[in-house]
Amino acid sequence: MQHATRKVRLAREGLELEVLAGDAIIGPAIERGNWEEHETRLFRAHLAPGARVVDLGANVGWFTVQAVLEGCEVHAFEPVPWIADVLERNARAAELVGPGRAIVHRAAAGSARGTARIALAGANFGDNRLLDAGHARPADMDAGTELEIAVERVDDLVHGPVRVLKIDTQGSEWHALQGAQALLEASPRIALLLEFWPYALRGATPDELLRFLAERGFRLGKATAAPYPMRPERILRQALARDPVKGGLDLYGTRGLPFHVGGPLDYARALWRSWREA
Repeated sequence: MQHATRKVRLAREGLELEVLAGDAIIGPAIERGNWEEHETRLFRAHLAPGARVVDLGANVGWFTVQAVLEGCEVHAFEPVPWIADVLERNARAAELVGPGRAIVHRAAAGSARGTARIALAGANFGDNRLLDAGHARPADMDAGTELEIAVERVDDLVHGPVRVLKIDTQGSEWHALQGAQALLEASPRIALLLEFWPYALRGATPDELLRFLAERGFRLGKATAAPYPMRPERILRQALARDPVKGGLDLYGTRGLPFHVGGPLDYARALWRSWREA
């Protein structure tokens, strides 16, 4: 199974990025130039030439490309074959413009090496979800097919310290973290971007995931224009107050690196948001 693609010219460096035609979310957002604006700003703030970056759930490679352009070594994981093809082409195009390099792993990140079924979304090509053995396609997903894909442990493929870890795996974040514990141990100075979606989370409760990160020294907050550190209970309370299916939060965290990266004005806004929000 294949999907048609189209080229989108990015203002940054004049690079043309390939996106999936017919995608309802990621492709159009990239074309408008504002895909995950806050997450992208926070991601870029912690990049440095020569740093290692891990992109789990890379899709067509938006974040991978940003890191390559900044001179980083990127390990990008994408399990859907035709999406990984687009990721590979985008990574190679970025390497022609930027000083970094990308290694594409055609697998999902999990807690154990093997295979799994993945449910493919019919319209939002970024909402492909791994299925637990014996489990049916999630009821909220639109029409689509399923296929078997490879699963790998990050620790088996990536070694040494990492500067930025991005995990957007549509509910498989816990399993991805369990397979990357050696990497976390080796990375005392690390920034994290993580999709926190209690509805779709597999393998752990939402509280367990947040406590896992807090116990390993991460300061966590929401990936917003002015993020501020939040206790796990506060994050969980805000997440559970949202629509259970659509109400996930994009989280941002640091360990050994500055949390506030936007200067004095953003810091003041963060303090105000922390006081104002429940």
